[in-house]
Amino acid sequence: MDQLALMRSFRRVVELGGFARAADDLGLSAAGLSKQVRQLEARLGTVLLQRTTRRMSLTDGGRLYFAECCRLLDEIEALEQRVREGSERVDGLLRVSAPLSFGLCVLSPLLSRFLAEHPHLRLDLALEDRVVDLVGEGFDVAVRLRAELEDSSLVARRLGQVGQLLCASPDYLQRHGEPRTPQELCGHALLGYSLSESPRAWQLRGADGEHEFTLPAPRVAANNSLLLRDLLIDGHGVGSLPAFVARPQIAAGRLRELLPRHRQPPRHVHAVYATGRHLPAKVRAFVDFLGAQLPAALVADG
Repeated sequence: MDQLALMRSFRRVVELGGFARAADDLGLSAAGLSKQVRQLEARLGTVLLQRTTRRMSLTDGGRLYFAECCRLLDEIEALEQRVREGSERVDGLLRVSAPLSFGLCVLSPLLSRFLAEHPHLRLDLALEDRVVDLVGEGFDVAVRLRAELEDSSLVARRLGQVGQLLCASPDYLQRHGEPRTPQELCGHALLGYSLSESPRAWQLRGADGEHEFTLPAPRVAANNSLLLRDLLIDGHGVGSLPAFVARPQIAAGRLRELLPRHRQPPRHVHAVYATGRHLPAKVRAFVDFLGAQLPAALVADG
């Protein structure tokens, strides 16, 4: 049995004045508790308690050990309490990775409220479209938008989904015509997202079933949706954008949605963080906040 457990048992015997009452308090048998005290005495090489059938008393060594035992156990309890309280405080540095366009268009309007709710927290937000090595690069949590999340040892919490819209500018469509079927896309200049799981293998789902085909090499491939948005607005071709990027431009008339009855599979939004039995309070607070706020922020993006 470990030393601290033996010390706690000895302390309760002395505090309660006997083995029977201490055993009842600790949920043990009196014989089992007496055995623990004998183990402690054997480890110390001295007698701590003088025991007779009628009374129990501390030896000189027992009085010294009892006083120091109480001091050490109280200090350990106070330390554990400080650690427990600290684990529930939302403070320190929180390092978050998120895609650039998602961070600017969706997270940015939400972060002021999160920071106001947790004034002692410092936030280091890295906006980039690559999939970071969460543990190796020292991030606490990553927000990822993927059609399918790759297998890993990380914990993933799904927060919502984002639709993908096929778009082109009115000027481009006036010059090149509007595709009416998925197959007609192959006859157009295409702008592709290079970090997609399958940049040239597109799926479109409609009432007439699922269409899956390989597109010709794109005229432009980029790893950022905001850059693709600007090229599409300028009339350089047809491309797929996240709904949170596309919808404001469609509403303003700068882009038009193509093949609205045929949709690409949505991208799922996940918060990803390292495994562990005890999730840091700062990570839990951020993930819970996103879980509460993102559904409303993405309501138009299905």
